[in-house]
Amino acid sequence: MNVFAVPDLPEVHPGDSLPALIRERVDLRPDDVVCVASTVVSKVERRIADLSAFDPGPRARELAADLERATGDEKDPRFAQAVLEESTDLLMEAPFLLTETRFGHVTVNAGIDRSNVPGGDLLLLPKRPSESAARIESGLDADRVIVTDTCGRPFRHGQRGVAIGWAGMPAARDWRGERDREGRELDVTVQAVVDELAAAANLVAGEGAGGTPVVVVRDFEFGDHAGSDALFRDVEGDFVRQALRGWSYAGH
Repeated sequence: MNVFAVPDLPEVHPGDSLPALIRERVDLRPDDVVCVASTVVSKVERRIADLSAFDPGPRARELAADLERATGDEKDPRFAQAVLEESTDLLMEAPFLLTETRFGHVTVNAGIDRSNVPGGDLLLLPKRPSESAARIESGLDADRVIVTDTCGRPFRHGQRGVAIGWAGMPAARDWRGERDREGRELDVTVQAVVDELAAAANLVAGEGAGGTPVVVVRDFEFGDHAGSDALFRDVEGDFVRQALRGWSYAGH
């Protein structure tokens, strides 16, 4: 498998065609996997916003005040309002806002970015990243597209790339029913390949001012396995989320 960044991509603007920009710079093969950072997808989809567009309600003001007490840092209630509007569930209120986005991804601050945002204060995640991936895929010669983001991990330091949307391939390899080397049947193993490919892409794309938001994964083979698109856990089977409902921050 070969992983490489698409070179010399310019700063993208609202309304730009990502497929056209990519096609101009790389010759794609049908079985390539094209990994596109959510930041550039959000920019072309006009997901840039100003803080002034968010009028904080009582809940946002309460959250901002609680965060100030928990962290000792000044918090803007308008930002808290933006997080609330981009979320369907608030899992943690302090020392940070952990939320579920409207497409099912659990992340800090609804994934709202405040860096590298030309022409605005905030960069919101794409509204429906899998639909974004499908639109990009339809304009490329490659058949598989993943929209990626970076986020932290419970129980570990540091961030890594994850998939928030995908098209042209299943999210996971389902190994259940197959056999291990000793002949025992696998009954729980489902491998989140879109996350693994997103993490590999992030190694090449880098962070900060790197300016390489599109990565091609070449010669990846899904293999003869069943596929699954169940990447985001349902609340009923997410025991960590259930535990958080009865938890409160000690410094709160």
